[in-house]
Amino acid sequence: MTDLTRLTIADARDGLKAGTFSARELAAAHITAMDAARGLNAFITETPEKAVEAATASDEKLAKGEGGVMEGIPVAVKDLFCTKGVLTTAASHILDGFKPEYESTVTTNLWNAGAVMLGKVNLDEFAMGSSNETSYYGNVVNPWRRSEDDQPLVPGGSSGGSASAVASFSAMGATGTDTGGSIRQPAAFAGIVGMKPTYGRCSRWGVVAFASSLDQPGPMTRSVRDAAIMLEAMAGFDPKDSTSVDMVVPNFEAALTGDIRGMKIGIPKEYRLDGISSEISDLWDKGAAMLKEAGAEIVEISLPHTKYALPAYYIIAPAEASSNLARYDGVRYGLRVEGEDLADMYSRTRGEGFGEEVQRRLLIGTYALSAGYYDAYYLKAQKVRTRISDDFKEAFKTVDAILTPTAPSPAFAFGEKGDDPLAMYLNDVFTVPASLAGLPGISIPAGLSENGLPLGLQLLGRPFDEETVIRTAGVLEDAAGFDATPTDWWRG
Repeated sequence: MTDLTRLTIADARDGLKAGTFSARELAAAHITAMDAARGLNAFITETPEKAVEAATASDEKLAKGEGGVMEGIPVAVKDLFCTKGVLTTAASHILDGFKPEYESTVTTNLWNAGAVMLGKVNLDEFAMGSSNETSYYGNVVNPWRRSEDDQPLVPGGSSGGSASAVASFSAMGATGTDTGGSIRQPAAFAGIVGMKPTYGRCSRWGVVAFASSLDQPGPMTRSVRDAAIMLEAMAGFDPKDSTSVDMVVPNFEAALTGDIRGMKIGIPKEYRLDGISSEISDLWDKGAAMLKEAGAEIVEISLPHTKYALPAYYIIAPAEASSNLARYDGVRYGLRVEGEDLADMYSRTRGEGFGEEVQRRLLIGTYALSAGYYDAYYLKAQKVRTRISDDFKEAFKTVDAILTPTAPSPAFAFGEKGDDPLAMYLNDVFTVPASLAGLPGISIPAGLSENGLPLGLQLLGRPFDEETVIRTAGVLEDAAGFDATPTDWWRG
């Protein structure tokens, strides 16, 4: 039998419906793969028993000719999504032992669509990071290696565990969350597809909050078609989330027509940064040429406030985090470190429970919101955010989608940027503007670097026009023909 872990979600769906293999066989193959890939440290909590139980139920439905759009498909869940009765940590010491009594809306939607949970995957603590080096549970390792050395590489962040699990064939798909690029950047580093939907397309209810006006769940898969299938299962209006938008969820897979003739694709001149590597620039040009060959018109556009996106983001996101993370105090759940009095207990619990990067961002955010600085920093950043959003609105009057690189470099080695927070923050330079504007975006693997590492291209679209983004991404994916996979070194 074909290695079941190498199938796409679309192929597995068709095979399950045809009875070529069972959901239990599919789950068993991925449980074995998950076990073999433990050296990547992608999973915090494995749930093989739940996977077998869900797969058995899927087989019963499939035998009756029933089942949802993800029936029997094994997926990994970023450990930021609350899962009823299953440890949920946000990769932080402060949530030790926390097992929610409720299920997030996105995972509820996935289970209702028939998906099978393999476990909870690692991430940067509270989704704060671009390399998966801030997790209390240790670094996640990228399954890819450079051609010239065996140095372990970061998988990107914060959804690095999701990216590593999918790229190593330990899961067919995984949930991620994207605040400033945390789905798209790790997807680029791991050679997979990662999609950030429009803000409000997927419910945030039951997702541990980082920055509430930016966080957005999305799928991470090995193909654009798989991302379309998984997004349809995840999305939907949720009255429990005040930012959820009441819109019909389209059949995103149907958008993959392969036809982009007559479309206009924008190339923002401000994204050609000083010092951008030639291989990133060349790949970008190649991507534009591929879309032109497919019948699209390439148009240079201007997004003049792009250069202010990172500074604005790193005021807004930490400010919202300082508010959201105030609830972790040692009183109700998670870690509790006793002190001389209540204030001392708060201080000791938060000091021991939060890692260095989380503490850094909380301090930045609290400072930005403090009396005397709110107007100078937070309010000004919000005004800049509006200007950035207006830039995109103006651009989308003349183009249907925008093409950019996903990240300024391929995956890097552990420790290369960890001591320089500013260098680390620059990893999000191409992804943050769309996050501030709440736009849908997708990263597609489109080539290899000089040292054999995957490089991604990003497509952005109008709000709630994921269909155009997916259609364009499908054409770009076919033209790029990216079929490289990492070697199985982690299997010993």
